[in-house]
Amino acid sequence: MAESAPEYGKKRVATALVVRRVLLTIAVVAALVYGVAVAYLVSQETRLVFAARGALGPGRPRAPFEQVSIPRADGLRQFGFMMRHGAGASHTPWLLYLHGNSADVASRGNIVRYEHLRGLGLNVFAPEYRGFGGLGDSMSEGSVSGDARHGYDYLRMTLGVPPEHIVVYGWSLGSAIAVNLTSEVQSAAVILEGAPASLVAIGERQYPWMPIRTIMRNPFESILKVKRINAPMLFLHSPEDRVIPIDEGRKLFAAAAEPKAFVEVRGGHIQPADVDADRMFGAVREFLETRGLLQAR
Repeated sequence: MAESAPEYGKKRVATALVVRRVLLTIAVVAALVYGVAVAYLVSQETRLVFAARGALGPGRPRAPFEQVSIPRADGLRQFGFMMRHGAGASHTPWLLYLHGNSADVASRGNIVRYEHLRGLGLNVFAPEYRGFGGLGDSMSEGSVSGDARHGYDYLRMTLGVPPEHIVVYGWSLGSAIAVNLTSEVQSAAVILEGAPASLVAIGERQYPWMPIRTIMRNPFESILKVKRINAPMLFLHSPEDRVIPIDEGRKLFAAAAEPKAFVEVRGGHIQPADVDADRMFGAVREFLETRGLLQAR
């Protein structure tokens, strides 16, 4: 016997209510899961962005070096590795070296670069950041940029090096720190290796379903600052780089003011100094010779 219209209508209403409750439950669960995921990213941002090591590594440059304390008005402890070039060091340009992630000033990849750069005829000074190399304190874009500024001020105030004798070199995250620094201070030249145009943009690419731009506290948007750099710039980047894709480096290069140069090197993000040293450091030498910072051989 067929259902009456009122009974059929009641069943439809009951079914609709069940479906609505199910959909609402799914929406609430999805919102909770999404909120937990966002909260997790927020809580892990420092670890993801900085990937700092604890104690200072055991590596040391083969060339003569000093580990010097960097004086700070805030009383915080900071040090750096200093490598002078030969007897004429007082007349030699200084290279302020800013390292990247998952490293410290004693990491092998940094030491390889120090030695190549010193071999070109440069004094090299590599300040450590708080949160890295056994230095305590929390990390942020502001803290590491401030630590780089203290390294620059050490060259300027303690050693008396004029800005026209200071070259700033940044690798990976250190490139973003170098952009922050040199957009505010004077230097003779800036060299960026494996440079990101924007860490927040990379985050958006990796987590497209997340509100990265809203929640990221350390965006490192070099692309918004690079035009303020009033110094010649050299960009070094590998097409094989899987950490910072080369299109990031090209975007940053396009936004920079002239004079500038872009050189492709082999070896991905980590190994150009090992597998393509002649091309990489040959490009650095030519760049600095052209600007009168090194004598042509």
